[in-house]
Amino acid sequence: MPSVASVWAEPPTRTPLIENLVSGVDRYNPNNVGILEDYLYHQIRSEEYDCLANLAILKLYQFNPDLYNPDVVINILIKALTSSPFPDFNLCISLLDERSVNANPDEPDPLPSLLPILTTLYNLLQQCRFPAFWSLYRSDQVESLRDNYTVECVGFEDSIREVAIRAVKAAFTRIGRERLGTYLDLTGENLNAYIAKLGWTVDSATGVITVPPNPDNQIVSTVVQENIKLPQLIKVIAHTQTA
Repeated sequence: MPSVASVWAEPPTRTPLIENLVSGVDRYNPNNVGILEDYLYHQIRSEEYDCLANLAILKLYQFNPDLYNPDVVINILIKALTSSPFPDFNLCISLLDERSVNANPDEPDPLPSLLPILTTLYNLLQQCRFPAFWSLYRSDQVESLRDNYTVECVGFEDSIREVAIRAVKAAFTRIGRERLGTYLDLTGENLNAYIAKLGWTVDSATGVITVPPNPDNQIVSTVVQENIKLPQLIKVIAHTQTA
């Protein structure tokens, strides 16, 4: 089974053409930016994700400010949100520092107003403050982001729920049904269906969900055994006597 790192570096859905643009000599060719942007929108529609290809777009924008497209940048950051707790979002942000101001005054750049919101959402995910994330995401403050961007990103909310589930798997062996619902922004039958899809069991009397054991949520005692040889022990005893 491929490792998480190898899948991140080379997603199985990446085509040979994109692989050549990401890893080959054409990586910094500005003529290829349209192909990479089309690939990003394919990711938006298909629930696929390719961080290195998206970073290549941002690098081309950095070297060629005239290519800059704020809608593309916002969509890249939205996709990076769903990769938490991995640092993809910060990798993307690091390539925006030298971004020039949009040259067209007739089309205001939406990124300056949305970037603080996206950053706050990312920080809440990193801190595993999932109820706070959903509260902010559903608020009027984020209406523009929802109506103009995340609504087009197929499976965005479920991708965020997967982030929460990864955290629950790592930290819990049991969790209350209502508490899990606040993490997933789900209630009632929608929550029941999601739990059933996970294959987790719920105690009908207590509402407690059993999280299946995995390497992250199992407490394993560690026995530390030190082997001290007789000559070493004699030196220790002699030292204490002369001290």
